[in-house]
Amino acid sequence: MHAWLCENPTGVDAVAWKELPTPRPGPGEVLIAIKAASLNFPDLLIVQNKYQMKPPLPFVPGSEFAGVIEAVGDGVHHLKPGQAVAAFSGTGGFATHACVNAAVVMPLPPGFAFDDAAAFVLTYGTTHHALVDRAALKPGETLLVLGAAGGVGTAAIQVGKAVGARVIAAASSDEKCALCREIGADETINYTGTNLRDALKAMTGGKGPDVVYDPVGGDLAEPVFRSIAWRGRYLVVGFAQGGIPSLPLNLALLKGASIVGVFWGEFARREPQANARALGELAQWYAQGKVKPVIDQRLPMSALPQAFARMGTRQVRGKLVLVND
Repeated sequence: MHAWLCENPTGVDAVAWKELPTPRPGPGEVLIAIKAASLNFPDLLIVQNKYQMKPPLPFVPGSEFAGVIEAVGDGVHHLKPGQAVAAFSGTGGFATHACVNAAVVMPLPPGFAFDDAAAFVLTYGTTHHALVDRAALKPGETLLVLGAAGGVGTAAIQVGKAVGARVIAAASSDEKCALCREIGADETINYTGTNLRDALKAMTGGKGPDVVYDPVGGDLAEPVFRSIAWRGRYLVVGFAQGGIPSLPLNLALLKGASIVGVFWGEFARREPQANARALGELAQWYAQGKVKPVIDQRLPMSALPQAFARMGTRQVRGKLVLVND
């Protein structure tokens, strides 16, 4: 097998394409021949030693991928060789093969494309957990999505529409806003050069959004939280802008609003049955055409450095997918 190996997490230049022994699955594991893997923001952070999880060295980055099971270890009875699957394992995806715990593997229904599956579990799992579970988003409510043209942002637009919400998508360029409208956003805001609070007030008749989905953080958080509706729910999904904002808690009191943390990985670990039900519903929505990952580019697995560069300059719309021939 070949894999991008990180022996010292000093940045994207620290990964090298190397030939390694193909692993054998241990008890409770499966060996997957990887067809496609997607690039997520934590994959960039982890090779820079900036992510909350610090894997033992050396490691193969790549948290999310899809492929075909080649072998199963002892005790694995619900999966079999030849089966198409997706997996979210934290590491191991930027390679030709990976051994992973069978518990993190999602069997793919017929017709589920590998490149879509590679961009599905983390992004849509996070978003379903955020909007359906944590925020209890209801039909007819207004959802504001920040960073709406990114991986989780595009997923949030689609999941919000599947639930029956009115979706306002906020992004940093007219081109990104156009993409958001193409995939179902009802209205868009280009927050570069636009007063976000004024735009939200006009679009909601002064009421504000009922739910805010925020994977961005930084300087957008406070003005948006000041605009939230009575009993609003502010979902803390991530900090792609880099800064972790400090919100004045008196605003939560005045608005009767909730600041709600979203940590899908921990949810999946602690509540595996609930997570499995959510992924099952998402798979049904995919089959019905309600959700479909937005693929920015499909690149060969050997092009990981170029993929990292594109993500680092915030050019990605939707998800970058790396494929093995």
